[in-house]
Amino acid sequence: MTNADNQARSVYIWLREGTWRAAVDAAPAGARFTLLHVTSAEETDAARGAYAGLFGRAGRDPGARLEEMAAVSAGDLLAAAADRLGLGCDKLDIHGSERAVVTASAHADLLIVARDGDPARLGPKSLGKAARFVVDHAACPVLLVWPGSAPGVATIPPAPHPPSPPPHHPSPPGQ
Repeated sequence: MTNADNQARSVYIWLREGTWRAAVDAAPAGARFTLLHVTSAEETDAARGAYAGLFGRAGRDPGARLEEMAAVSAGDLLAAAADRLGLGCDKLDIHGSERAVVTASAHADLLIVARDGDPARLGPKSLGKAARFVVDHAACPVLLVWPGSAPGVATIPPAPHPPSPPPHHPSPPGQ
């Protein structure tokens, strides 16, 4: 609850294949939830470009079928996440990239993001490019969660070695 008006906080949960369960499971009690899925247009655009380049304008463009399949997949993911959450929520499927996540969640009180990088060790590589962008650019607080059990602290990368001191050059005589 916010102190200003005792209204439930607005929490956005970014859903992605492979990590969405951990993000949903981290949802705090007493909030208004928006399940956010971003459908990338890159695959559809690539298929359309390849099709046009190889076959010209003859035949059926596969882009429309890919868009239809992506919409069904996004709807299934949003429905599964809503079932797992077990609470009333808004569902938002938008087209774009990680920039769309930042824009959509700009006025949220909290954004929940699951790590998308190396799950076997602690450190910066536990965030992939997309999650790193969102964490670095989000206009609201971000709760970053592990999609599984967090690795042990022994997996922290070693500290960098300090740079060697510059060589000592004695001053020339008379100075």
